[in-house]
Amino acid sequence: MSVVIKAVEKRSPAARKGIKPLDVLVSINGNEIMDVLDYRFYQNEKVLELCIINSKGKQIIKKIKKAEEAELGLLFETYLMDEKHSCKNKCIFCFIDQLPKGLRDTLYFKDDDSRLSFLFGNYITLTNITEHEIERIIKMHISPINISVHTTNPELRVKMMTNKNAGQVLSVINRFNEAGIKMNCQLVLCPGINDGEELERSLHDLTGLSNVECIALVPVGITAFRENLPKLDAFDKKSAEGVLKICDDFAEKCVHQYGDRRVYCADEFYLLAERQIPSAEFYGEFLQLENGVGLWSLLLSESEEAINDSEESLLEKRKISIATGEAAYPLICDIVDKAGKKWHNLECRVYAVKNNFFGGKIDVAGLVTATDIYEQLNDKDLGEELLIPSVMLRNEGDLFLDSISVDELSQKLNVKIIPVDNDGYCFIDRLIGR
Repeated sequence: MSVVIKAVEKRSPAARKGIKPLDVLVSINGNEIMDVLDYRFYQNEKVLELCIINSKGKQIIKKIKKAEEAELGLLFETYLMDEKHSCKNKCIFCFIDQLPKGLRDTLYFKDDDSRLSFLFGNYITLTNITEHEIERIIKMHISPINISVHTTNPELRVKMMTNKNAGQVLSVINRFNEAGIKMNCQLVLCPGINDGEELERSLHDLTGLSNVECIALVPVGITAFRENLPKLDAFDKKSAEGVLKICDDFAEKCVHQYGDRRVYCADEFYLLAERQIPSAEFYGEFLQLENGVGLWSLLLSESEEAINDSEESLLEKRKISIATGEAAYPLICDIVDKAGKKWHNLECRVYAVKNNFFGGKIDVAGLVTATDIYEQLNDKDLGEELLIPSVMLRNEGDLFLDSISVDELSQKLNVKIIPVDNDGYCFIDRLIGR
């Protein structure tokens, strides 16, 4: 496979050698270039020999000398250089299958791409991986790789993912471990299916691998749109307590064996079990924030530090409001109360937005829609600004899940809306108008 060069950066090593847009990159130092990982890995050498097919169809060789790891200067149509690899599974717990119609088109695409795991931290199931990709990951020592395991029981994994190959590819984890590839693993747990004894089996297998750095236990999310899908139960207080007990038992063993916990539960399990969420120190390097592991503690810790470190006082009275999900509501209230004790002229009202859009069972802030915010806050006094978590919006920061823009909602509510990143220092700055 060859890739078409879309553009060449000015004054780059490639530009100085006369490489032009629409030229085709075939190989670097004899290594075929198939996608972004090949390109980024093989361009790092000081001396490069590029095989190019120019616009006239002639194959030519360009020899380039540059600083080690300096950018070559070639740009391509997409960051992957080809299409994303879509998921071939039909997981019984898949959240995308539970989405209603009418949301942003990109929300319905299921990716399962090993390149995205390395580049952006996406989780892959390994059912989509080729032998070429496995060998390349090992050769390039691409690490860490984020893997959605769910269970190490091959037969159960086939049933949960509705893919006959789902059990066989578990052997890839062992190959990566033997090659020294670091792995972060995710287990989406479904009550009565892969928790209990099955969870113990999975954790026994995974914690036995020295290069599995971190394992996140995440509760299944259930919306009101599970039409023609397998029946699943949500976790309750008792079942959540059971998961926490198993997690703590294996984490203690890991501390003795490796010197760190390695096994963590998502914050939601602590909330369901009505247990206090551990302090920030508990989570080490916070390797599984994207799975909701330690988000609560990190935001609280950073916010408290920001409040304590700041000596500024507000010059004028400030009246604002915050909209968040039901799960984070107690945390945001706690932080606002702490800030209010330092800045007495800060008046802030926090609103917990119930997720009626997804049926009321989803309580995380990242899945709150503009529709629910408007329906529940349109008659409230929101003050001069309404702060919202930026995770409610797509990456570009402009659209909610239900395709309503921030500007549209702002006009309907007649208030300025300020998205805030999940960072305690940023949150406090926005809270006090700094």
